[in-house]
Amino acid sequence: MFDPSREQARRFFIDSWRKHVCAQVLTPQETIAARLVEMHPEYHALLEDADAVHREFSPEDGQINPFLHLSLHLAIEEQLSIDQPPGLRAAFEKAAARRGDRHDALHDVLECLGESLWRAQRNGTPPDGQSYVDCVRRRAGA
Repeated sequence: MFDPSREQARRFFIDSWRKHVCAQVLTPQETIAARLVEMHPEYHALLEDADAVHREFSPEDGQINPFLHLSLHLAIEEQLSIDQPPGLRAAFEKAAARRGDRHDALHDVLECLGESLWRAQRNGTPPDGQSYVDCVRRRAGA
């Protein structure tokens, strides 16, 4: 199982974006990461700053951690590619059709994933895949 440190995960996004901008060859995973960064122009300057790997993002200060946000996007892309948990892909496709925008639908899924992870952490249990998919279905109006 791959378990990168915080710095390794951040460097992955920084390096993927740098390679994309410089038109270098990317691995399939880096290609996905660069595509996700493209969808978030508000993060471009940050990812072009090599010192960003050490920045702190405090929710108490109203900051969203862009590396966490991109990491959740990456996790969702992987989940969609293998339809795990089962039914996620169909629920996402309904959300995307309803929204008319893939990125907006991904943010719906991201909200559900965040809620699922928060609940699991609070309860000390594994994430509940079915409630996660149900959340996406509710957001899709299904």
